[in-house]
Amino acid sequence: MKRRDFIMLLGGTVTAWPFPARAQQQAMSMIGFVSSRAPGESASVVAAFRQGLGEAGFVEGKNLTVAFRWAEGHYDRLPALVGELVDLRVAALFAAGGPPSALAAKEATSTIPVVFSAVSDPVRLGLVPSLNRPGGNLTGMSFVDSQTVAKSAQLLKEAVPAAAVICFLANPANPIAEIYANEAPATARALGVKIAVLNASTERDLDEAFASLGKLGAGGVVVPAEPFFDSQRERIVALATHYTMPIISTLREYVVSGGLMSYGPSLPDSYRRAGIYVGRILKGEKPADLPVMQPIKFDLVFNLKTAKALGIAISDNLLAQADEVIE
Repeated sequence: MKRRDFIMLLGGTVTAWPFPARAQQQAMSMIGFVSSRAPGESASVVAAFRQGLGEAGFVEGKNLTVAFRWAEGHYDRLPALVGELVDLRVAALFAAGGPPSALAAKEATSTIPVVFSAVSDPVRLGLVPSLNRPGGNLTGMSFVDSQTVAKSAQLLKEAVPAAAVICFLANPANPIAEIYANEAPATARALGVKIAVLNASTERDLDEAFASLGKLGAGGVVVPAEPFFDSQRERIVALATHYTMPIISTLREYVVSGGLMSYGPSLPDSYRRAGIYVGRILKGEKPADLPVMQPIKFDLVFNLKTAKALGIAISDNLLAQADEVIE
């Protein structure tokens, strides 16, 4: 081979090298992750979401990039944050942190596939027409519903039989709060107690809500799954301890922190399964064809150290139903 031909061949080869690399870059999918929560208290659920993506064959930094946006409990920021991700033309959008982010995503786009996680009553909120046939561009993971919250009140009443008043903590900035408040009277009639709804959407509101418990004659507080409350978990448990008030939460993490009891599904598992759904959508499946998934297991957890500090004797019947007892 002549030297000139060799140089031309080498030059052609060098010119061709960038094309596979460019093709590889084009194959890197970008998804948006918008959450009503804060990054500092979301490490476990983000890890679970990445685990789900991995199970579907997608690894961040390898064949996937993720653009994160955090509202940090300020739900009014969500429309702008979602808008930023829509402008990035992400291949899919994961709306994390319950109804506020899911509703913001639904309002922002009717074309980008949206997967939501930990949304209570997605049909009643108008996110999807049905769980089995979500139809449009949204699907995801439902979490708890009003019946689950009512069950929590029942379990709290069983643990504290003397309770004549049970309070529900509610965040009026979250649309699911109105549904729970409307169904509170039915729960009260079924349990033979009075129900009081305590609204709180700021740290100061939480302080004032717990300070009012004595005047209300409360015998316990139901703390439903709610992103702002979850971000204030340590504060809520500290307030319950200060006012010697038994609480039942949806999430086990409250009990680990010192709350009395919890009843509900696993939040990390909801995020993991959502990650799998996002992966399936990136492979070509449509949200309309993916049924909204419901929790598959509910756990009842007690903290016996807290029960002792509150002077509460958990009955053998309740302990027999427990999935976990923290001592």
